[in-house]
Amino acid sequence: MTKRKDFKNFSWQIRVYWQDTDAAKIVYHPNYLNFAQQARSEFMREFVCKESDVLEKYGVLLVVRHAEVDYSASARLDDIIDVTVEVGKIGNSSMVLHQNITRDGTLLAAVKITIVAMVPNGKAVRIPPQLRQIFEA
Repeated sequence: MTKRKDFKNFSWQIRVYWQDTDAAKIVYHPNYLNFAQQARSEFMREFVCKESDVLEKYGVLLVVRHAEVDYSASARLDDIIDVTVEVGKIGNSSMVLHQNITRDGTLLAAVKITIVAMVPNGKAVRIPPQLRQIFEA
């Protein structure tokens, strides 16, 4: 699909397929989190690196600690939806990402994701300075 490559206004388009819907051809509610993850993955790929390379390149894992979804309307089979990614508050070891899922300008779901920097043993650590600099851009 297509994307806007602006860091402040990143958007990724996704088509809704059969596997995303229930018997009524309406997107099954947990799949909005999948759509949000796909957009975050593309955001990372565009501005940081492939998610699979974050540990090697920056020495941390970026792990979802908390997710909130506020559903407003339903997406349906074959819809083209836009999923935005916006960096919000950045703390010592965590950051908040705000994501909107829309169809033709209509808000379908607002997603708030808290990401924590961790080392492989599961301990939260400070976001590395070079990574922080990218997200604070």
